[in-house]
Amino acid sequence: MAFTLINPESLGAPSGYSNGLLVNDGGKLLFIAGQIAWDKEQKIVSDDFVEQFDQALANVIAVLSAAGGTADNVVRLVIYVTNKVEYRERTKEVGERYRKHLGKHFPAMVLVQVAGLLDDRAKVEIEGMAVIAA
Repeated sequence: MAFTLINPESLGAPSGYSNGLLVNDGGKLLFIAGQIAWDKEQKIVSDDFVEQFDQALANVIAVLSAAGGTADNVVRLVIYVTNKVEYRERTKEVGERYRKHLGKHFPAMVLVQVAGLLDDRAKVEIEGMAVIAA
């Protein structure tokens, strides 16, 4: 997939994300529904924030793989958390889990704090968009 990262100097250098990603070829769009830390039995894998982040991101990658894509095809991620302070406090660990699944590929991203998620135990939900070569 051909793309160009868009990071205007006027916004400063982003860390761990890109401000924009311009797709330069005609690929197929994949919209990935919000994924929480459910396992195959649709049970939350852990009450630990980082473990939940890891599983939710693994679930995003599972959908991507099932559609024939790879981590490099992700162009946007939206991360919903129930506690942004917990996210900030565990940024290093979150980054390690992120790199486990996406390496050093940093698409456009947003983090949003929400009052609650689908499962009452869920602390994080991740949705995504990918462009897969046609």
